[in-house]
Amino acid sequence: MKRQGKLLLSLFLITWVVFAVSLLINHGHNYIGKSFFGSDQFRINVENFKDQLGRYVLVPFDAEEAKKNIKVSQEEIEHHRNYYGTLTEQIENIRWQYSDRITEAEAQNDAELKKLLEEERDTKIADITENYNNDEHVEKKIRQQKEKIIDDYVANEKDSRNNFLNELSYFNYSLKNIETGEKFDSGEVNTSDIFKERFGDQKPYFNVDISMYLDPYGDDNGVALLEGVHVDEHAQFEGTISIPKSMLANTSFGADYQSFTITKVIFYIIWATGILALVGLLTIAKPSIEQFKGSNRAKGLYLKWPIDIRIVITIISAFIAFGLSDIIGNEIRNNYVYYEMNNWISLIVEFLIYIVFMFVATIITIYGAFWTWESINSEEKLKKEFKAAFVYRLADGMQDLFLNRSIGLQSVAILVIAFLAGVGIVGATWEPDLAVLYIILFFFIALPAGIIFLRRMGYLNRIMKQTKDMAEGRLTSEIKVKGKGKSPFARHAANLNQLREGVRKSMSEQAKSERLKTELITNVSHDLRTPLTSIITYTDLLKNPNLTEEERNKYIDVLDKKSARLKTLIEDLFEVSKMASGNIEINKQRIDLTQLMQQAVGEHEEAFANANLEIRVTMPEEPLYAYVDGQKWWRVLDNLVVNALKYSLEGTRVYVTLNRVGAEAQIAVKNISKYEMSENVEELTERFKRADASRHTDGSGLGLAIAQSIVDLHNGRLKIDVDGDLFKVTVTVPAEY
Repeated sequence: MKRQGKLLLSLFLITWVVFAVSLLINHGHNYIGKSFFGSDQFRINVENFKDQLGRYVLVPFDAEEAKKNIKVSQEEIEHHRNYYGTLTEQIENIRWQYSDRITEAEAQNDAELKKLLEEERDTKIADITENYNNDEHVEKKIRQQKEKIIDDYVANEKDSRNNFLNELSYFNYSLKNIETGEKFDSGEVNTSDIFKERFGDQKPYFNVDISMYLDPYGDDNGVALLEGVHVDEHAQFEGTISIPKSMLANTSFGADYQSFTITKVIFYIIWATGILALVGLLTIAKPSIEQFKGSNRAKGLYLKWPIDIRIVITIISAFIAFGLSDIIGNEIRNNYVYYEMNNWISLIVEFLIYIVFMFVATIITIYGAFWTWESINSEEKLKKEFKAAFVYRLADGMQDLFLNRSIGLQSVAILVIAFLAGVGIVGATWEPDLAVLYIILFFFIALPAGIIFLRRMGYLNRIMKQTKDMAEGRLTSEIKVKGKGKSPFARHAANLNQLREGVRKSMSEQAKSERLKTELITNVSHDLRTPLTSIITYTDLLKNPNLTEEERNKYIDVLDKKSARLKTLIEDLFEVSKMASGNIEINKQRIDLTQLMQQAVGEHEEAFANANLEIRVTMPEEPLYAYVDGQKWWRVLDNLVVNALKYSLEGTRVYVTLNRVGAEAQIAVKNISKYEMSENVEELTERFKRADASRHTDGSGLGLAIAQSIVDLHNGRLKIDVDGDLFKVTVTVPAEY
């Protein structure tokens, strides 16, 4: 308990020291070593007196002299002459003004009125005509107008001079014009006067300058008809002005003088107690930093706020503390204490309330500063607090908001419109004249924006619901794309539809992949088991000692063929696996594809003849070069030719074509298949996939798969076309010159 009391004492002393220092900074220069007669407030009164003394007494406005100095320029004459138009236009205008009235007088048989109107009309016409014939006539009119400006100014100044003589009669003065020697005295200047200011005698003169510009009159539309009147009067005086002590009570600032004295005493008391508080803080209280770092419930609650919010709270508390200090100082200074002394109880209560709030704000500032610093006094803590900061999270969220700029801008626009709509409601409530404008803006801006927002939110809900259906595997319904797909939500719906199609295709491909995987295992097992079974069977037969030499040789020949068959299958399988994994080296060279094609076809001409197949080869006469791996590209050509040899219908033709198409070399092999072809021709490039579904032929099903892999490694393309029984394989690869 004693510790808490000492802590509160320390906080109060700190608050009072800060309060005293604040008052010293803001008001010390106005009161320390200063009197009321040296204050800015009093100097304003003195300067006002000097200004009016020079204007109304020392150098009064000389109307006659100003009239003598009136000047009329040729521009003013021309402006006055043509202000209402040309001569003919002005005459026509005058006649038109009087025509109806003269006609009306004739109708009433009022000859006298008619005569007066005609004379008045003719007089004006004559005056206008004279304006255009005589500059002096116009100049006289302008001069009369400017003289009237001067007369009106003099009339207004007369009232102001009387007010000056009545209100500032407490000043005494004794002054002499240093140029003319003319003296001006009012009252006696004594050494006992409470205020005295001397001019001249090694001090600045009392300068009077009443240079002015008298604004001209304007017409009914406020347009100036002539230039103003310039008055330039100035003089210098020496002497003294003063205020007798006996007149202080009669001055307009007598109360200010008393208030200044009281305020000065109060400030001195506060500064003296501030010094005592500082001494007590350093001797009796002696607060330590550890006192302000203590762990308690308030600290825990405070540290739950983000670091930037804590900093803002601390800064605002500091501003409140200094602001309340300044408010108290200003109210003490601005005559508040003097005028409220008759109600001193309420005055003391009000000041105590200010001090209590200032004390609380100071406590929050001190603890906030210590606790905040303690939470960021290491690099690790600072990083942690920075990532949890409100502004950091807000910026992160705003960044996500503007990933789509259109949605970001629309969201901000909706918030601004909603805010302005709320402001408009308040404004229309307080100012009924704004209600009509608010209603117009509400129905043409706020309401349409709200409707658009609700429709967009409804559309977003629909998109979210169908997205959930997609996530749960229901891909049957397509999301409706509104507004021709131009809005962000519509584009999002279109993207989700594309994703939906992608998922469906992926699922279809996955099912196909599972099916092909199953077939691959089945086919590999079948193709490997067939020669292996034969090898096992004939090996058992060779164990029979009663075999003849002819039978033994026959069995050995079968074993040799099946072993070679098994070796080829395994080698092809390893080669496809290496190509699929990209674990194969390619040694590209500039190869003549024409020569390579001739070799590939030539090796199998006899086999084609034995199979009752006619092969037709079309190749360019000149070399056709490509940058390829010769050994592997020969494998592609050999596989294509062998594939046609195995699966072509007997008695038909096989067409092999090589030519240049643009910048590419194109190889095509066409034949009539002796097996019924599946519609999914792409599957023929899958491993162990064969046109002979019953697998009666010796093919491994890897020929086209190997060819496809080699072509892909050379950045080429392999395409299969089936039209009924017509089977065509087309291979393209970049050609070289």
